[in-house]
Amino acid sequence: MAQSSQNFDYDLIVIGAGSGGVRAGRIAAGHGAKVAVIEGDRPGGTCVIRGCVPKKLLMYAASFSADVEDARGFGWQIDGLSHDWPGLIAAKDAEIGRLENIYRSLLKNAGATLIEGWGRVTGPNEVSVGADVYRAGKILIAVGGAPQFIDVPGMKDHTISSNEALDLPEMPKDIAIYGSGYIALEFAGIFNGLGARTHLIYRSDLPLRGFDDDVRAHIATALTDRGIILHPETTIDHVTAENGGKQAHLSDGSRLAVDQIMAATGRRPNTANLGLDDLGVKLGKQGEIIVDDMSQTNLPSLYAIGDVTNRINLTPVAIAEGHAFADSEFGNRPRKADHANVASAVFSQPPIASVGLSEADAVNIHGKVTIFESQFRAMKNTISGRAEKTYMKLIVDAANDKVVGVHMMGPDCGEIMQGIAIAVKMGATKADFDATIGIHPTAAEEFVTMRTPRKEG
Repeated sequence: MAQSSQNFDYDLIVIGAGSGGVRAGRIAAGHGAKVAVIEGDRPGGTCVIRGCVPKKLLMYAASFSADVEDARGFGWQIDGLSHDWPGLIAAKDAEIGRLENIYRSLLKNAGATLIEGWGRVTGPNEVSVGADVYRAGKILIAVGGAPQFIDVPGMKDHTISSNEALDLPEMPKDIAIYGSGYIALEFAGIFNGLGARTHLIYRSDLPLRGFDDDVRAHIATALTDRGIILHPETTIDHVTAENGGKQAHLSDGSRLAVDQIMAATGRRPNTANLGLDDLGVKLGKQGEIIVDDMSQTNLPSLYAIGDVTNRINLTPVAIAEGHAFADSEFGNRPRKADHANVASAVFSQPPIASVGLSEADAVNIHGKVTIFESQFRAMKNTISGRAEKTYMKLIVDAANDKVVGVHMMGPDCGEIMQGIAIAVKMGATKADFDATIGIHPTAAEEFVTMRTPRKEG
């Protein structure tokens, strides 16, 4: 459904050719809208170019070292193992290039125009790219986020972010990672798995603030067992560079000398220099664009989706928001993106996955809850000799028996949780889980065989 034109060049201009922006542009074009998508870097956005995809490729590479260790317990004799870091980065870059071309093709095949350059909103219906000005009935901002460096002396000058960590010319022998969110844990697993002496420094007592506390405690043990050196309740006071290396000066008075320091202390919405302040667009404390449940800002012609809105910062959520926007505004099918019970995974080593509420949040929302847990050595670990345990947890609303939270740490948990998420989304009860016969022998069957609630106190 194309907009009626008021000397507009397009019905829709999307700023940002990441996963959410490309989905919105493609769907809107499919509904008959004339669409332009503006991108100042490479089509594909954070996820494809410098986020989920390259990071998981490096995670696969790092995980083989543990697989080799485990293989020895199964009789494999493996000697002379070495790793080619530049070869891995080259292979990763080739795959990212392939995916970027796919994103370009997706836009072209949908009939959308890709405009390369940095877009700036210069009016309610106007976007400038350099000296060129484009007008549209609606503008959608989908520019994502960027790593933020906290204000510590030397931090910005002498550390790398996740962006640079994916493109280092050589593998560090020692690295300190500052932070304990999912990005920090994932890169700690990557560098540790590839042989670097890896330090993880964080302010709280346990990593992964905001996740279920039991999962946080179990991952701290697992990371230590994997050889990552944890520095809880510690901050970096300042950073210096000496003799080609870096020095992290810690709050406990100690000093770490390493090849690289990676700052993983959060991300900020990418709203700087977009021109939003001049137009009076409402922004939050982190610079996020404030939107309603239809992704509309306080400026009626301006919309925003994805990480730039700081709602749920996950690629599939941005895609869902972009699709709902396009259907609502151009497909004559008004609908909201559903942000309830969104499953997610942390590709740490071992990985973590969850859907629904943490125990603390479940108690706050539902009052009385019943907890079911399972902790065990995976069958593979019994022969490999690895002591690491898998942990699983179900949180049940005691009033109606509904499963309101599911958490897992252990191999394949991301794959397992995707199926569990369907059940939780449909409102499954603990009785439904109990009535499901497990697949044996698997770890996943534990989710349908937990019968005894955890004793409180």
